[in-house]
Amino acid sequence: MGATLTRWAARLAPVALLVAVVAGPAVAFAQPAPSQLTIALPSPEGPEQVVPALKILLLLTVLSIAPAILISMTSFTRIVVVLGFVRQAIGTQNVPPTQVVLALSLLLTGVVMAPVAQRISDEALDPYAEHRIDEDEAYGRARLVISDFLLRQTREDDLSLLYEMSAAERPRAPEDVSLHLLVPAFLISELRTGFEMGFLLFLPFVLVDLIVASILTSLGMVMVPPTMLSTPMKVLLFVVVDGWSLLTRSIVVSFT
Repeated sequence: MGATLTRWAARLAPVALLVAVVAGPAVAFAQPAPSQLTIALPSPEGPEQVVPALKILLLLTVLSIAPAILISMTSFTRIVVVLGFVRQAIGTQNVPPTQVVLALSLLLTGVVMAPVAQRISDEALDPYAEHRIDEDEAYGRARLVISDFLLRQTREDDLSLLYEMSAAERPRAPEDVSLHLLVPAFLISELRTGFEMGFLLFLPFVLVDLIVASILTSLGMVMVPPTMLSTPMKVLLFVVVDGWSLLTRSIVVSFT
């Protein structure tokens, strides 16, 4: 027994030596170094030194809520709802994939929101960059452009509902509409419009399902799932009528 252990120790000695040579520097490097990192901010001596820090903090806050702004203040909601309805109506649960649907929704959102972004650039950002207006006026002009887009897509009943629930004073002019009430009203209107468009898109595909089910029933093939035949027919129908082109055109035109 002792001779066996001696032989195994002799065989493992070179391996242990190699591991020690390779791992030695890594272990030494992994040991914490006695160093410290200290971040010190200069003490402000006046309001003019505090304002830049507050601007940076506000910018970081806006960037952190950018996804929420994209969903609630652009055309993204209606587009992604309609595309989701189309995929469900065709019967292909994972085709196109969710990543493709989201990517197409983002691209179409850029197409729809491009005129709004151009107006904000022309009326607010460019004059502010040229020092012709101050920050407050630039914000006011940008807000008016965004409010104009939101109001054109918002139903009056939804906006009245938000004012009624908040017990706020009714606005006398479009520029007096509160943005914190206009945004949820716009989102509700977008959901309604998206569902209406989805319902209209569902009808021809449901008709195909009914026709296929009726034919299978009349032939006595009740054991054959209707979706086995109706799904390829719906895909073929969608491709023949150039459905993606018609769909994207309809979605973009619905915002004009």
